[in-house]
Amino acid sequence: MRDQPGVPLAELAAQTGATLDGDGSTIVERVATLEHAGPRDIAFLTNPKYRAKLATTRAGAVIVSAEAAHATTLPKLVSPNPYAIYARVAAILHPAASAQAGAHATALVDPTAKVAPSAAIGPYAVVGARATIGERVVIGAQGVIGDDAEVGDDSVLDARVTIYPRCIVGARALVHSGAVIGADGFGLADENGRWRKIPQVGRVVIGSDVEIGANTTIDRGAIDDTIVEDGVKLDNQIQIGHNCVIGAHTAIAGCVGIAGSTRIGAHCRIGGAAMISGHLEIAAHTVISAATQVYDSIREPGIYTGAFPALPHREWKQVASQTRRLRELGDRVKALEDAGRAGRQGSHD
Repeated sequence: MRDQPGVPLAELAAQTGATLDGDGSTIVERVATLEHAGPRDIAFLTNPKYRAKLATTRAGAVIVSAEAAHATTLPKLVSPNPYAIYARVAAILHPAASAQAGAHATALVDPTAKVAPSAAIGPYAVVGARATIGERVVIGAQGVIGDDAEVGDDSVLDARVTIYPRCIVGARALVHSGAVIGADGFGLADENGRWRKIPQVGRVVIGSDVEIGANTTIDRGAIDDTIVEDGVKLDNQIQIGHNCVIGAHTAIAGCVGIAGSTRIGAHCRIGGAAMISGHLEIAAHTVISAATQVYDSIREPGIYTGAFPALPHREWKQVASQTRRLRELGDRVKALEDAGRAGRQGSHD
């Protein structure tokens, strides 16, 4: 339950830019689904297959598109992008808890670090020498900020986030628990059958308004920096290799792996468990479907899919067997074509 009064629907409309349709004095306290909402909740409709639930929802108000507005008499917020309005409303009704400024008694803050008075440093956190912590930054319990690292204003680093030395996190970042920013990239040289480690001397530089999911890892550059530009959104358990560049406002779903020195353009969308080889270029506004494996650069934006849809196992084995035979079939067709051309040439002679 919320410990503060609800918000009138008219006020939510004013704050989010949505169009109010119905009683603006309706008070809502929480966001909820159409199926489980109650009289003090506001629900939303984005997927047309749930449209029938508008008729039965117990919500006090709803968020809908103009096309769906006529399907309910409930007070509503109307927008061409109801999901974005839902996101804004949720942030208003469910604000993040504020942290108390200052360093916990168990935190270790190097005396040479520059920590803003409004920053909050959690239990057993460590802030290294000459690190810079901006205004209203929150460092969670057991977080580690390395020497000479920087964390921009209003960023929140949850528990056990590690920022390696000299790395930079921009303003208003949200970094979830267990993320590691700036560990060594996988740089090794083969020397007479043994692997020699290559020192990784670059940094990770993260722009403003970036979100990084739990247990995601971003490797520091081998020489130049690994760069994550403004507005990038990274899900959980993503691996980004050294010297990659992730373009502004790109969104990457969980368990994606991106090998070193790959450059991904702005406004891309990459589905979960996609794997991208190193030293590639991915054009801006590209969409890569889940589980797709990318081995070559993508120069033209579009939707790229390489995963085979799920089938019953017996049927999948048949398809796989037939697929493996395609090369043999192609060779046989080519041989027949060559024989046909030779026969035609002989008849002309």
